[in-house]
Amino acid sequence: MATTRSAHTVWEGSLMEGSGTVTFDSSGIGEQAVSWPARAEQANGKTSPEELIAAAHSSCFSMALSHGLAGAGTPPSRLTTSADVTFQPGTGITGIHLTVEGTVPGIDEDAFVAAAEDAKANCPVSQALTGTTITLTAKLA
Repeated sequence: MATTRSAHTVWEGSLMEGSGTVTFDSSGIGEQAVSWPARAEQANGKTSPEELIAAAHSSCFSMALSHGLAGAGTPPSRLTTSADVTFQPGTGITGIHLTVEGTVPGIDEDAFVAAAEDAKANCPVSQALTGTTITLTAKLA
């Protein structure tokens, strides 16, 4: 069964001086302030589209890697994934770097890296972001 998740943003003012609030409608986890300075300069307690993409990508990748490892008979005890989304004003998103460290009993480093590369290529968020260069660093804990 397909699912749809929703969020909405209310923006007031111009790009440079304005600000907005993004609300997480589906989960009800609340709302976060967003602004151009938070996107292009310092976060200062506000989020950005790139941070939201990083959150989506790190969680999706972790789920995909966990699923792949379990399917191969080596379920992970723990995966710690970070996603760094680089934004260049005037250009846009120039890349995403995923870093994962895993505790996976019964697997060697090469098999873990191969499973991580597969998750990077096949998680739904990676597939949605195919216009962006996505790199990966993977290692066992």
